[in-house]
Amino acid sequence: MAYIGVQPRLGNFQACDAISTSATDTFNLLVGGVAIFPQTAQHCLVSLNGILQAPISSYTISGSTIVFASALTSSDSIDFITILGDTLDLGHPSDDTVKTASLQANAVTGAKLNTDVISAQTALTDEPADTDEFLVSDAGVLKRIDYSLIKASGSMVKLQSQTASSASAVTFTSTYLTTTYKVYQLHCTAIDLSSDGGNLGIQTSTDNGSSYETGSNYKNIRQHSRDDTSSDAIKTGHGTGDDRVRIVGTGYGVGTNNNEGGMSIITIFDPLGTGKGKFFKCYGCHFDENNKLVQQDHTFALDQSAAVNNFKIIPASGTFSGTFTLYGVA
Repeated sequence: MAYIGVQPRLGNFQACDAISTSATDTFNLLVGGVAIFPQTAQHCLVSLNGILQAPISSYTISGSTIVFASALTSSDSIDFITILGDTLDLGHPSDDTVKTASLQANAVTGAKLNTDVISAQTALTDEPADTDEFLVSDAGVLKRIDYSLIKASGSMVKLQSQTASSASAVTFTSTYLTTTYKVYQLHCTAIDLSSDGGNLGIQTSTDNGSSYETGSNYKNIRQHSRDDTSSDAIKTGHGTGDDRVRIVGTGYGVGTNNNEGGMSIITIFDPLGTGKGKFFKCYGCHFDENNKLVQQDHTFALDQSAAVNNFKIIPASGTFSGTFTLYGVA
């Protein structure tokens, strides 16, 4: 077969022409008077003064010359230099010639994959966008489909989540309270108060937080039950006015000992509407300051017609911790 360039010499041992030594370290390599180019020093057997020389440490190859580690003299004798041939460079395999069995296990890593290859190496940390695509098998044929076509209707869309630690307030702004949704849900988990027997509530704003409704305009109906047998185990009540929507701790305050604390889910109805009143439905539970389990069912109504586009969560006193996540109900 023909070759472009020098044909590789495989197992073709060749003896170099005799070399007369002199006071130098570099000598030309010839075979039949023609320069020869060994691939590396390891491809040569070199005997000097009856001793076989070690490649690299005793000599190196540079093109068609051999370079000894130190200069020789005219009394030295290069007994022989034998070229062992060259390593065959196969180049690139032809298309469709590499079989699966020829690949080493785990040889192909993520670094060698294109960014458009589905490898599951990157985690999606939030709800997919409507244009994000999923793979489905349609009667055995793999196809892709947009998330917008398969997501559930009437689902809740996560808008913002905030984690408070010894905070005095957590605020949700007009960025998240918009006319996109008529109904919102606020999930409050791992609530912990610094003041024993305290409570946590919401105050609303119609000017995106420049001011908040702090007057007695939050009407309410409340029901609480506690896990004891006293006559005080169940409480009901109502109010013509409160200064906040009570999230947790009304009736029986929230305890601060180990494992005491609480959670609550608040549904907010049409806060951006301009009709009469803004309505809030609160379900929650907590351990009170006596480590009694308390459940609560509250209904609050803000007696104003202006659109609410901001609200903050505040404790009655001290600070609080917890995770607060706002959802829009699609």
